[in-house]
Amino acid sequence: MICKAPLEYLEADVLMECGICHKKELSKTRCVNGHYVCNDCHTQGLDTIIGLCMAETSKDPIEIIEKMMAVPFCHMHGPEHHVMVGAVLLTAYKNAGGDIDLHSALVEMMNRGKNVPGGACGFWGACGAGISSGMFVSIISKSTPLAVEPFALSHQMTASSLGRIGEIGGPRCCKRDSFLSILAAIDFVKEHFGIEMEKHDVVCGYSSQNNQCIGKRCPFSKANH
Repeated sequence: MICKAPLEYLEADVLMECGICHKKELSKTRCVNGHYVCNDCHTQGLDTIIGLCMAETSKDPIEIIEKMMAVPFCHMHGPEHHVMVGAVLLTAYKNAGGDIDLHSALVEMMNRGKNVPGGACGFWGACGAGISSGMFVSIISKSTPLAVEPFALSHQMTASSLGRIGEIGGPRCCKRDSFLSILAAIDFVKEHFGIEMEKHDVVCGYSSQNNQCIGKRCPFSKANH
């Protein structure tokens, strides 16, 4: 975001200073020129998600997230996707007949998703987009640590998304992993909640922006359509 140079991921946390707000914190991620942008600055503008979702009528979460990806707050890669995946699923679920208070659910999704840092995919072994789909199921099922079936469903949802992400392999792509997680959630919700969201074939238009694009290995590559 500072100089547009590629990112590098360190093996251990280093104290870094945000190039925008100058906050100092530990992180493993910076550009190859040493610039660092904190999560708060990276996700600035993310609050507009709630307004976008509340005005949305589509039952297709892929369609909704593609609109979000065109908004300036969304970068090629970044922790904003950890909120966006769950938010579009909540929105499409509501529009498809799901019984939730959408505004309250979106606020909760925002609070939870922002706690998953950038780079979690590589450092935690759990992509934030996949975790976001589990948060979505946790919210619609009202799961808590003491719940029985909702607890199980939330974990099964996350596992399904992460399984699809793991099958493709790396390097990470926030667009690809978001699409995979959403498609997994559409199938999961139809089976376990009886709500049928809509979906369409996804053809990626972001490959030129991704220095680590995996090309034909990606199921959404134009070469495969």
